[in-house]
Amino acid sequence: MWKEFKEFAMRGNVIDLAIGVVIGGAFGKIVTSLVNDMIMPLVGMLLGRVEFSNLFINLSATDHKTIAEANTAGHATLNYGLFINAILDFLIIAFSVFFVIRQLNKLRKQKEEPKKEEAKTKECPFCISRIPVAATRCPACTSQLVKAEEGA
Repeated sequence: MWKEFKEFAMRGNVIDLAIGVVIGGAFGKIVTSLVNDMIMPLVGMLLGRVEFSNLFINLSATDHKTIAEANTAGHATLNYGLFINAILDFLIIAFSVFFVIRQLNKLRKQKEEPKKEEAKTKECPFCISRIPVAATRCPACTSQLVKAEEGA
């Protein structure tokens, strides 16, 4: 069983997946920081100095000024500001992944499309068989091709 597990764990796709998860986690932290530290303060400033990370609805009868204060007191809150931040995190990550996949698909499509090569054969105008481009006489019907093409 250990040998099977080792073979499974050492396959290329499992290692690639592990690397993807680690990089994805790091990328998620960068995006979260971007949203929390760069975008939301600007949006909050534009909306009249609102700090989204501290927007909440207090579900207790006691008045609290911050989420931390309500949490310390053990009171329930609906943290819609944090939810807005999470939505922005998701949208930025989703757009980034979309952009990367789009670029990879473009590169893959370029690799898959064979380059058009010059035709190596042509069609005999008399018998419609395939013959080499450089041929001056058709091997199937023995027609002279140079004269036929000049007259056409």
